[in-house]
Amino acid sequence: MRDFAGELEARQRAGLYRTRRLVEGPQQPALTADGKPVLAFCSNDYLGLASHPSVTAALTAAAADVGVGGGASHLICGHHEAHHRLEQRLADFTGRSAALFFSTGYMANLGVISALAGRGDTIFSDRLNHASIIDGCILSRARVQRYPHNNVEALADRLASTAGHKLVVTDGVFSMDGDLAPLRELSRLCRQHDALLVVDDAHGVGVLGSRGGGSLEHLGLSEDEVPLLIGTLGKAVGTSGAFVAGPELMIDYLVQKARTYIYTTAMPPALAAATCASLDLIDAEPERRDHLRHLIRRFREEAQALGYPLMPSQTPIQPIMVGDNWAALELSRRLEEQGLLVTAIRPPTVPEGEARLRVTLSAAHTDADLDRLLEGLVNCTDLLQE
Repeated sequence: MRDFAGELEARQRAGLYRTRRLVEGPQQPALTADGKPVLAFCSNDYLGLASHPSVTAALTAAAADVGVGGGASHLICGHHEAHHRLEQRLADFTGRSAALFFSTGYMANLGVISALAGRGDTIFSDRLNHASIIDGCILSRARVQRYPHNNVEALADRLASTAGHKLVVTDGVFSMDGDLAPLRELSRLCRQHDALLVVDDAHGVGVLGSRGGGSLEHLGLSEDEVPLLIGTLGKAVGTSGAFVAGPELMIDYLVQKARTYIYTTAMPPALAAATCASLDLIDAEPERRDHLRHLIRRFREEAQALGYPLMPSQTPIQPIMVGDNWAALELSRRLEEQGLLVTAIRPPTVPEGEARLRVTLSAAHTDADLDRLLEGLVNCTDLLQE
């Protein structure tokens, strides 16, 4: 039998063992974690909507009206009017023709990728893509070529030398680095080489673009230029679930072929109603994105002035590069002693030797909150010398 205990011990020795914190109360910057008050800088609630009163009220009212459970899969009797209304809103929000609501971002990537490519086809995947994209590629049983991160020239060479049906899939905003994919160049390449482009914009939707439509709106890329957009709702939108948006033909095809959509119970319709309320807030309150951009600028200027090495990110994801697993854990521990929760990210989530603290900023953070984080970092600058 496999030595499960030995594997866990090896992870502990390597500084790779993971633990869960017990959080109480609503998701917001001021949390109670493991019984202690902390100020969190590690949530993906980028717009501070996860516990917004309007979203909570919409969920409560809808649950009283339609109940809690989804009842069945969408193709049996689970496709509620609330789901349909949300899909229409998401299509409008992202500037696409149609949208399809999935239970999670992981399920969306598994279902979409494995539906659009199979045996005999080739998928080209950025080397730093999210685990759900990697697993979707494996599940498809297509040939998979992982190209160097954001390396358009390398991808161009591979596309030119590959025949048959080709799929290119990339994150829009990379979840651990915070940088953007070169989507204009990827779009041009895919049209030149007759490849289908799929963008997972989990960390761009709600944050980027004048209306919060994400990376594609930010860059002005149309549905013709980027056919399929995948987004999650549990990050900036503040609820739960995911979606894929694109041409009506492709969305209909996914209804017929995406196994993670077909063979699972529909999400609670009340959750869809709450998500519509959240989209209303994103439309009505662009000042949330303005404040978030202000915090990002401040953090980058002041953290770098302290000597902390950051990555070239203009998004709410601001990694502090450390390198060694144990050093990352120590920096995280020292900050937590000061009431600041910033988790250490280690392999295999990031490459070996690239452990980091993944600081994430939210529109719910105040300037005073950021002052506390920067003061905490000042008190840890001695670690930079080790």
